[in-house]
Amino acid sequence: MTGDMPMVDDEFVEETLDPQDWNELRELGHRMLDDMLDYLSTVRDKPAWQPVPRSVKAHLRQSLPTEPADPAAVYEEFVQNVLPYTNGNRHPRFWGWVQGNGTVLGMLADMLASGMNPHLAGFDQAPALVEHQALAWLTQLMGMPEETSGILLGGGSMANITALVVARHAKAGFNVRELGLQGNEQPKLVMYGSTETHGWAQKAAELMGLGNQAFRRVAVDEEFRINLNSLQQAVDEDRRAGHRPFCVIGNAGTVNTGAIDDLAVLAHFCREQDLWFHVDGAFGALARIVPSLASLVAGIEQADSVAFDLHKWIYLPFEIACVLVRDAKAHRDAFTMRPSYLAETSRGVIAGGLPFAERGLELTRSFRALKVWMSFKTHGIDAFARLIEQNVKQARYCAALIEAHPDLELVAPVPLNIVCFRFAPHNANREALNQVNEEILLRIQESGLAVPSSTRIGNKFALRIAITNHRSKREDFDLLIEAASRIGREVASELNA
Repeated sequence: MTGDMPMVDDEFVEETLDPQDWNELRELGHRMLDDMLDYLSTVRDKPAWQPVPRSVKAHLRQSLPTEPADPAAVYEEFVQNVLPYTNGNRHPRFWGWVQGNGTVLGMLADMLASGMNPHLAGFDQAPALVEHQALAWLTQLMGMPEETSGILLGGGSMANITALVVARHAKAGFNVRELGLQGNEQPKLVMYGSTETHGWAQKAAELMGLGNQAFRRVAVDEEFRINLNSLQQAVDEDRRAGHRPFCVIGNAGTVNTGAIDDLAVLAHFCREQDLWFHVDGAFGALARIVPSLASLVAGIEQADSVAFDLHKWIYLPFEIACVLVRDAKAHRDAFTMRPSYLAETSRGVIAGGLPFAERGLELTRSFRALKVWMSFKTHGIDAFARLIEQNVKQARYCAALIEAHPDLELVAPVPLNIVCFRFAPHNANREALNQVNEEILLRIQESGLAVPSSTRIGNKFALRIAITNHRSKREDFDLLIEAASRIGREVASELNA
């Protein structure tokens, strides 16, 4: 061997981010775990929400740290300035928006997943097998064919958008991946959903290069379900104009009121019209696992794709959503790329290939499936079914309280788990009711009693509770209704309304 040996820097010190004292960090880790378990076990005794004090906001604005600090001191900062001040979704009386409140086991599974830190593009490894198993279970729960493809993603928006990318590729009528949408040779692609469809659909239209105008908002009926005659008319008009309809979005639980489109009829319509049928099942899709509720989402098993969140009605910690695609080849065709540096081998680490990289935009993915796998095996799926049914019964209980109360009124049907209501005594100043109800909402939140959110139904400002909370009890709804009435009377008196 000839040539000079490389120079060695004798003063070079190699470093690592592992602790210098494992026992010291182990002690801190046990304290962290005990503190979090203590916090969660007493969360009912804490405010549902509290604003972040100015002093804390000021403290959290800090210069970039360049030197190390004692991890115990950093943890203490977390305990004092971060842990108490979230949006409140851990609390039994959090019903704002559709957010789950997490589980203790799910938290522990996330810790284990982060400790393992596997790269979940695929590979020949047990974590990939766990995700395949979790997807097989979710496919079974939705009643879709065994060969259905799927992937776990961060949230419902990405799950829904992933499905529409597949739909666009499958139904465009040309190779949209190769040719793109920048020329004028191809018909304009259009998609359809009701006016109650979540905002992800507009984002999807924009991100896919179709533009917001390509998302046709179809009118709804008196129960906020898509109007089928209006849908047929919109599709016919677009075809006469030379456009190419490619997808219909059905809602299994709209964000505003929990309305469920007639999924079986939509599935039949899409088959007749050669359109992709996608179901946004955000939380409502999981009603299918409850025998008493399954008929509400009949037809979901006929969809070409279904998206739903497990951090909503399976109550798991963020972030975990699922999209299932009936046609596995169409799913792969929309995303597959196989550069040489990711080529599968017949043996070794990458012998399993990268199947999850071929089903979505992400290459690097975390081990989200572990909390699904551990939770299903530990609790059993029937426990989740009972909790979902419990939430629906709680919504109906709350609706009954409102209907029986002289000061309150429902402003939308309650088909599932969302209740929209307002303070509206018979002698109230109708023109002032929106202002009164907005003030009720803010005072309830700021009191720390509960966290409802709001929406507008027609021209009515409404308090809205979306019940995807495994910690809620009936007594919590009694407190909310009492507070809404009491605060409503106070505000109306102050405003002379």
